[in-house]
Amino acid sequence: MKFSWERNLFVLWTGVFFCSMAYSISIPFLPIFLNTELGVEHHLEAWSGIAFGITFLASALISPYWGSLADKYGRKPMLIRSGFSLAALYLVNYFVHDPYLFLVIRIFQGLLAGFVPASIALVATNTPEEKTGYALGIMSTAGATGSILGPLVGGVVSHYFGNREAFLFSSAIVLVSALIATFFAKEQNFNRKAARSHVRDDLKHALANRTFSLLLLMVAISTFSVMILEPLITVYVLRMGVSKESASLSSGIIFSAVGIATVIMAPRWGKIGRRVGYEKVLFVGLIGSGIGNILQVLVTNYIGFGILRFGYGLFFAAVNPAINAMIVQSTESDFRGRAFSLNQSSSQIATMAGPILGGLLGGWIPIRWIFVINGAALLLSAVLFRLRNHGKATVAARHG
Repeated sequence: MKFSWERNLFVLWTGVFFCSMAYSISIPFLPIFLNTELGVEHHLEAWSGIAFGITFLASALISPYWGSLADKYGRKPMLIRSGFSLAALYLVNYFVHDPYLFLVIRIFQGLLAGFVPASIALVATNTPEEKTGYALGIMSTAGATGSILGPLVGGVVSHYFGNREAFLFSSAIVLVSALIATFFAKEQNFNRKAARSHVRDDLKHALANRTFSLLLLMVAISTFSVMILEPLITVYVLRMGVSKESASLSSGIIFSAVGIATVIMAPRWGKIGRRVGYEKVLFVGLIGSGIGNILQVLVTNYIGFGILRFGYGLFFAAVNPAINAMIVQSTESDFRGRAFSLNQSSSQIATMAGPILGGLLGGWIPIRWIFVINGAALLLSAVLFRLRNHGKATVAARHG
């Protein structure tokens, strides 16, 4: 059968969609699960932050190893390994009754993860050069779409069936991803005799490319701005007066508001970027996201909060597609797979640090002030990006 990159893109998009959904299913009820099922009564914000972040700390530490194995054995084996491992670990969560054992399982989920970055790398290296930007843009919507439905599904399942049963649902969904990868994903452009890259050399190459280095920083900041709020929104909704019985469902809807806004606006931002430039789109997205975060401090009921989160999401939808497109523009074709691997590593480090710091800050200062800090950081990053980009354009003009 003739290799079709479009078919491969559809298959891998579906796998990433299910995998992202499985992870995000537990987001709205994890603090409640720790409290009601595992008996965590004190420092719930910190426990929630650590439970979120420790998975990504483990993933960030182990990902260079999995990357080297992918260079040697291919990306598809990494998909299979990760998919079946995560399905088993989500199943184990159903039987856990000790919070410390739960943290251990979360660590193993990080150590054995890698489905999403392997999928992105496979698409990046098995798509025609002129279609790479388009394909990677499509792949970015898979995670966003899965993350939209995940909290909503998790909220519904935990509300009507129970928190533990939601982990069974996650296990089944990841199993679907693993089966899709096993039977339908194809890897054509893979040379087992090629020299294996070293992480240190890749980092040196990345740091020598100033535009790409700046984009990695933007990825870290934007991801951090989302993840610092992950362990806090459910607690924040509870403090708005929502009952514990309906908090999971309400939080799931609020989490999904940002994702729905992303799916609505991301394709439009992509078209605008092709017309006016992705640098301008990224700048507008960061400014709008920063203002949207700060405005959230003004609402005191969860309906208004959800509406503002949706408005914030309309602007934040510009950030990741613009960064992905600029990575394609600023890197060589033979480095692009590693470039997106480094992009994923940057995102994972921020995903690890965000929930931990958010959980600690949530126990130290009022949660509403974290929205202000978050918004200010996005506004500052927008200004720095604009100044750096303007300086680069000025230097180029002088040499022109």
